[in-house]
Amino acid sequence: MGFIGMGCRGTQLLHSFLALPDVEPVAVCDVYEPFLKRDSESFDPKFVAFGLEGHLPVFNGVDGALLVTERRLQEAVKAGICKRYQDYRRLLEDTRVEAVCIAAPDHWHSFMTIDALKAGKDVYCEAPFSATLEEGRAMVNAHKASKQVAAVGLTRRGSTSYRKLKTEIDGGKCGTFRIGRAAHVSNMFPNGIGKCPPCQPPKGLDWDKWVGPCAFRPYRTIAPYFFRWHSDFSSPVATWGVDYFDVLRWMMGEIAPNAVTAVGGRYFLDHDGDVPDTMEVTFEFPDKKLVHFSVYEGGTANPVPLREIELQGSDGVAYADASGYSIVPQVSREFKNPKKPLFRESSFFNGAADGEAVLVRDFIDRVKDRGTPLCTFEDAHRSTSFAHLANIALRTGRRLAWDPAAELFTNCPEANEQLRRTFRDGYRLA
Repeated sequence: MGFIGMGCRGTQLLHSFLALPDVEPVAVCDVYEPFLKRDSESFDPKFVAFGLEGHLPVFNGVDGALLVTERRLQEAVKAGICKRYQDYRRLLEDTRVEAVCIAAPDHWHSFMTIDALKAGKDVYCEAPFSATLEEGRAMVNAHKASKQVAAVGLTRRGSTSYRKLKTEIDGGKCGTFRIGRAAHVSNMFPNGIGKCPPCQPPKGLDWDKWVGPCAFRPYRTIAPYFFRWHSDFSSPVATWGVDYFDVLRWMMGEIAPNAVTAVGGRYFLDHDGDVPDTMEVTFEFPDKKLVHFSVYEGGTANPVPLREIELQGSDGVAYADASGYSIVPQVSREFKNPKKPLFRESSFFNGAADGEAVLVRDFIDRVKDRGTPLCTFEDAHRSTSFAHLANIALRTGRRLAWDPAAELFTNCPEANEQLRRTFRDGYRLA
């Protein structure tokens, strides 16, 4: 395998893959040299000043010893088995690489994924899947035109808890589900990611390559990690919402909404980020279902009282996360239900957030047997589309009607212009 993106999330995925005995690292790539060389002593001091300590790659365990998986990588590098690259295209030219894990920032996913598929590599792409809806569909089409195995790291697809809950729902537990709810809650008040005037990029960072297809700008509090609060690169509703959209869509048996409404803005935070810190989104479905998603980055009150998602059914409500779920009967009714008796409360709890390990193992197995992975490109594209639709609805300030087949808005031509982005000179999506 080759690994593209060696920062915090990329390192976590690297360790998940290298926990498997049948994965050999033969190539790694990053545009920041200390990440690439696994040299934490050379991390720029500004990262600590920004408050990024918890969002940098970790090479050692709690006792300070090198992690076993990290040791596997570093020994492979020392032995000349694993090559280092700063340009992902050179990694894709390495004929020893059979599959790649793409964990670069969101705005690079479409370019790297399509190039990898055309180079004949199997692909495991980290979520969010794409930077725009148009790019997501292009990634799906590129996979269809290839012979490659392609999977996406929406980890709840591999979760024992959610897979078991899905069987309960499909078996009729709770009756008919009509409403799903989730929220991203993170109190960043008042300073958010802080403020930093334009300055020199950290030593060893190829800033021009990091910005890539986006409009060039001077370096400031953007990379690493803080790109999530800059709309050119990502957004909270994409970074955190996509996992929730995916699991709600899966549990409720939906493909795509037919309308979306969003309200919100920058209500709490005074920082360099330009994305909403407060947001309420409602997705409507043609079979009379609703999904509500909230972003609260200025407080800690969560509208979901238990676990991470809530599913309202006609006979009960389910609360679930990656470690377990509870299904609670609706004991209060204005009128008696003549058809179904109330069921007893049930729950499942195994304490294991095992989704990533399951997806990683599944991807390697599908590389071997050429089968279909647990989380496909089409699934990831549909779930990531929710985030794109939400951001566009907020920017236009309108209830947008959506055609899931054509993947176009039917009542707002200016919204359709936001389904794509303009690339910097020299960049073109193949």
